[in-house]
Amino acid sequence: MIETLEFKVAPPAVTDARPTGLAIRRGLRGKCPRCGDGEIFRAYLKVSDTCPSCSLELFHQRADDAPAYLTMLIVGHFIVAGIIAMEEFWPDSPLLPLTILWCALTVASALWLLPRLKGALIGYQWAMRMHGFGGPEKAPI
Repeated sequence: MIETLEFKVAPPAVTDARPTGLAIRRGLRGKCPRCGDGEIFRAYLKVSDTCPSCSLELFHQRADDAPAYLTMLIVGHFIVAGIIAMEEFWPDSPLLPLTILWCALTVASALWLLPRLKGALIGYQWAMRMHGFGGPEKAPI
């Protein structure tokens, strides 16, 4: 005789709705994913410990290297496409001014995009209740 075992697991208690799209948009603007008023960053890429408006704890975030990888992916694609297009349509253009132009554009776009992607990732982590933002805690080992 084979018996089946039934396991009943209670779903995690969700007390408030966290719209993912809104949290990501707020993060892109560098604002708190919960209230949308307070600033996430206290410096260029330094995340504040708490939101100055709603006191949301932000030190849980684990953005790590993902924003840098995404920035390189995005910036690299449009810079390389621009260089190839420039060579295709203007093959006799002078090399030194174009090199300076593309290097400056690469640095400027990467520096502009990096904090926005980090903010969006923090907003996503908050909305998905990841890394201490209200999700289930890990069991002790």
